[in-house]
Amino acid sequence: MKKVKTAIFPVAGLGTRFLPATKASPKEMLIVGDMPLIQHAVLEAVEAGIERFIFITSQGKTAIEDHFDRNKLLETFLEQRHKIADLEKIRRSQLQPGQAIFIRQQDPLGLGHAVWCARHLIQDEPFALLLADDLIISKTPCTKQLVDAYEANGSGNYAAVMEVAMADVSKYGILDIQQQTNNVMTANSVIEKPDPTTTPSRTAIVGRYILDPRVFNYIDTQKLGVGEEVQLTDAFNPMISQNIPFLGMLFEGERFDCGTKEGWLDANIAYAYKDPELKPRLLETLNKYTISN
Repeated sequence: MKKVKTAIFPVAGLGTRFLPATKASPKEMLIVGDMPLIQHAVLEAVEAGIERFIFITSQGKTAIEDHFDRNKLLETFLEQRHKIADLEKIRRSQLQPGQAIFIRQQDPLGLGHAVWCARHLIQDEPFALLLADDLIISKTPCTKQLVDAYEANGSGNYAAVMEVAMADVSKYGILDIQQQTNNVMTANSVIEKPDPTTTPSRTAIVGRYILDPRVFNYIDTQKLGVGEEVQLTDAFNPMISQNIPFLGMLFEGERFDCGTKEGWLDANIAYAYKDPELKPRLLETLNKYTISN
């Protein structure tokens, strides 16, 4: 079985929910804890054994490329000031020459189209797909959990899944479950943003995948799905019919939807709570505002 060595990061979105903060800065550069969202995703991929990183970008996203590049002026400054801890932090954010590839998604046609843009680079290997908007705090990185599930269960398409409230199923791709063994379930089909009255389950896909390279043969860029976009989930059902399974993995950890202001705020509070230096100040601040109100 081929190893998962490549990851795709779709980062072409405009981030309109965070305007005006994202007018000139990519939403993926929003900070959670002491790192931008995209760095959280990249470090998660590194810890899962990923060696090559493909970023699907658009105009105005050069800050992401700069972030993972070297900044020799800053490094020299930190070395001269003996700020070794800070120097190690920025070196940890760098990718090695040849590891990072940046591709433009010239039209905002959705996740399926963004993945399709990398088709010539993947060749015949499974690959990871990480959406930086979904930040997952877990003991074992979520992508590593997926890689382990893939290596244990064999080829196919895999996604991290979680149970959501019935009122929220219309926000997600939902699994029609055939069977479940431990934390891995096989799907009869995947339905994009179903109506709560007709949904087959509450098991929802979140932004972590291991995908079979044959998925590129099933992404129809001429067919717009829900939201007038090329939906990645529309490729899965034809693959299932051709005996290429789709499996959902109930992951260990807590997921934060940092594509919303509320989710981003929750993620920052969670990180501060887990930081022994910040936790006392966090509790003090929350207590102050609780008492004042």
